[in-house]
Amino acid sequence: MTATTIIENAVERPTPRLKTKYREEIIAKLREEFGIENIMQVPGLTKIKVNMGVGEAARDSKLIERAVRDLTLALPRIRDFRGLSPKQFDGNGNYTFGLTEQVMFHEIDPDKVDRPRGMDITIVTTATSDEQGRALLKLLGFPFKEA
Repeated sequence: MTATTIIENAVERPTPRLKTKYREEIIAKLREEFGIENIMQVPGLTKIKVNMGVGEAARDSKLIERAVRDLTLALPRIRDFRGLSPKQFDGNGNYTFGLTEQVMFHEIDPDKVDRPRGMDITIVTTATSDEQGRALLKLLGFPFKEA
């Protein structure tokens, strides 16, 4: 049974809390802040892409399994974290940041890490500007440091 089949066969699933917050609070705030009349023009999240280099996995399938295990995590609670840079937008409201190694995630047991693996995380939005993208991500709880 594939993951798609499981999802399609699921009976009623509760709406995730973040999606509820977006619908009930964030849309109204963004419409007011940017003077958006058409609700379909309110910025939203399209996808979150995680890119981790695992080139050596071509020779050792266990390495890819370990990398996948390390990626199945919640957002990081990074030690000595001082906030995300508000300057890493691409001009179209999308945001990318990098992590040097997976042990920044408290959910990972450092004793089970075979080697450090950095990753790039891109948040893709429907925003039309960096200003809209930044406002959306701030309202979603992204901890940007003050510029």
